[in-house]
Amino acid sequence: MKRIFGCLILMGLATTGCEKKAAGPARPGMQAMPVQTVTVTMVPVAQSNEYVATIKSRRSATIQPQVSGILTQIDVRSGDHVRAGQVLMQIDPRQQRATVESQRATERQKKALFDYNSVEIVRQKKLFDAGVTSRDAYDQVEQSFKNSKADYESAVASRQTQERQLEYFTIRAPYSGVVGDIPVHVGDYVSPSTVLTTVDENRDLEAYIYIPTERAAQVHTGQEVDLTDNNGKLLEKTRIYFVSPQVDSTLQGILVKAPVHSTTQMLRTAQIVKAKVIWSTPPMAVVPVLAVIRLNGQSFVYVAQQQDGHSFARQVSVTLGDTVGNQYSVSEGLKAGDRVIVSSTQFLVNNMPVIPMGG
Repeated sequence: MKRIFGCLILMGLATTGCEKKAAGPARPGMQAMPVQTVTVTMVPVAQSNEYVATIKSRRSATIQPQVSGILTQIDVRSGDHVRAGQVLMQIDPRQQRATVESQRATERQKKALFDYNSVEIVRQKKLFDAGVTSRDAYDQVEQSFKNSKADYESAVASRQTQERQLEYFTIRAPYSGVVGDIPVHVGDYVSPSTVLTTVDENRDLEAYIYIPTERAAQVHTGQEVDLTDNNGKLLEKTRIYFVSPQVDSTLQGILVKAPVHSTTQMLRTAQIVKAKVIWSTPPMAVVPVLAVIRLNGQSFVYVAQQQDGHSFARQVSVTLGDTVGNQYSVSEGLKAGDRVIVSSTQFLVNNMPVIPMGG
């Protein structure tokens, strides 16, 4: 009986040991997680830098007087739309008018003498031809005629010069446009160095962009530029058409210009915008923003990779570039054809088994 009982115990122990051995390989471990994936493709991605740009008009005038005097009249206000030739301001012209009147009187005097000598030389010529007067007498009359003619022509030129000078006392718009700030007041003494106002014609606009000198070798005409507002909204696509041969000593940058064709409702003279200068558009891998994980300042994505017929989530370090819509460009870490996991990334760990779907 004891023998039978002992055998039963031994058989039970043997059976238990066999069950433990058989359960080892069947241990499931980590359960595979279904995930959505996208296949990496290479797309052209603009490599660019963003700078501040100032919109300027090629028809923008700073109005300064050409004469000195007391400002007696201001006929416009800041923001007024004016026509070409419209009167903007008036400088006291009384002294200049007196000069013009004096010059006109002198001109009349010179003309009277010239008219007399014009008649006299005709008369003396007839007498000389008839042998009544000598050659010397005729030569004296001829010289007087020439002198009076020169004096009269000089007086006419002086009168015209003074009349043109009188016109400078009336300040007119050089072309149609919008009046800017008016820092002067009636009664102020102004001179050719005084800024009276500005007139800007809000067309023929240009974007003035200063590029750092270290980028000088990369700047060239025809280069693409995207103009955007402060919110990143694209205002206009344009191209550089002028690159300064000199470095601005104050800003330590190179001035480049790009034409602006947007309507006046979008851009105005002296407006500050952002200019994205595009250096190149190489093909790069792109991944959805949601696929990127940031840990300790480093960026990662999970890539579904196969091994022995099973798929595993491999954590891959990536170097990110600019955003392209809702995607990041990737300069290092991925290649075309990689299957990047875009769902449940917060639950993944490195080498975790996954079941890829999609992409």
